[in-house]
Amino acid sequence: MTIRLDHINKSFGDVRVLHDVHLSFEEREFVTLVGPSGCGKTTLLRIFAGLETATSGAIFHDDRLVSNLAPGKRDIAMVFQNYALYPQMDVFHNIGYGLKVRGVPKEAIKAQVHEVARVLGLEDLLQRKPKQLSGGQRQRVALGRAMVRKPWLFLMDEPLSNLDAKLRVTMRSELKRFHISLETTTVYVTHDQLEAMTMSDRIAVMERGVIQQFGTPQEIYNHPANLFVAGFIGSPPMNVVEKVHVQDGKLFERSSGASYVLPVSSLESFGANLADRDLVLGIRPQDVRIDPEPAAGSLTGKIELIQLVGSEKLLDISLPGGVRLTAEVRADLPVRPAQEVGIEFDASRAHLFDAGTQRNVLHE
Repeated sequence: MTIRLDHINKSFGDVRVLHDVHLSFEEREFVTLVGPSGCGKTTLLRIFAGLETATSGAIFHDDRLVSNLAPGKRDIAMVFQNYALYPQMDVFHNIGYGLKVRGVPKEAIKAQVHEVARVLGLEDLLQRKPKQLSGGQRQRVALGRAMVRKPWLFLMDEPLSNLDAKLRVTMRSELKRFHISLETTTVYVTHDQLEAMTMSDRIAVMERGVIQQFGTPQEIYNHPANLFVAGFIGSPPMNVVEKVHVQDGKLFERSSGASYVLPVSSLESFGANLADRDLVLGIRPQDVRIDPEPAAGSLTGKIELIQLVGSEKLLDISLPGGVRLTAEVRADLPVRPAQEVGIEFDASRAHLFDAGTQRNVLHE
C-alpha cells in the first residue's frame, strides 16, 4: 500500500512555510525528512499527524483520504523530541495510558504493556517514574507508548536530539531494529544528516519548505540533485570550488588572476555541453587524493591544518587563488602542517553544478 502526500502547502499568515510538497512511499519504509532548522520538516510531520492543518493539499493511505480525519482517528502514533511522558505516572502506566483511554480491558493492557516492555528491555523499570530514568530509558518508554497501540504509522520528531553522542549511536541502531521487527512504516524528522543516512530507506532533503531531493541514501550521496543537497549530505561536507569553466576539454579555476587546470580529465562523463557555462565543482573530501611528494607539473596545495579523527585525518589545504579544500586521508599518511602536497581528484566521483541554477549538470 502507498502513502502519498499530495501537493501540501502551508502558510502561517503571509509566511509560506511549505511549497507544493509531494511525496509517495510504500508501507514498511523508513522515510526521513532532513534539513536545517526552519526548513518545514516538523510542520510537515505535524500536518501528517493532524496537529496542523494544511493550507491546501491532501494525505492518502492508499486510496483512503487521511487528512480529513481528526488526529485520534488516524491511527498514527507520534514520538516527540521531549518524550512527553507523564511525570506522575510510572513506566507501566505511561506505556499503557493510550490503551486505557480507549477502554481496553485491564488484563489486555497488562499483557500488551509487558510484551512491549520485554521487546524494549524495560521489564525491570515498569515501577519507576520518568525522573528515575536515563535519557535513553525515557526515549524507550516514549517509543513503547507508541508501539503498544500498534499503529499503521509511526511519526518521530527528532527523538534522539536530547541524548549524548554515544547514546544517540546506540539508539539509532535500536530504532532501526525496532522498525524492522515491527514491520511498520516510519516517518522520521531530524536535522542530523548522519542519522538520516544510517537509518533510512529513503530520505527527503528539505530547504525552505521545498523538497530538494527524495531518494535512497546512496542516490542522494552519490548523485546530489543540486548544490544544497551536495553540501548538506556527507561528512565532512563536500568541497565546493566556484568560478570554474571548461576550455579545450579541461577544467579551469579562475577566481584568481591566474587560472589553473583542475585535475578532472574525464569531462565526457558529465554528458552535457559545458563550454561557455559558469560552473561549480564539487568533490568530497574522501575523493581528494594527496601525494606527499608531488610530481612536476601537478596541482599542489599547502597543508594549513591537520585533524586526527581515529583511523583517518582531515587535511585543510589551501590552493592558488584562495581556494580551500578538505581531504580525508588515512591516519598514517606522512604529512605535516605547511607541507606542499600534490592534489588529484577522483574524476569519476566529481560533480559539476550550474552556477546559476545550482543544479547538478548530470540531472539536466
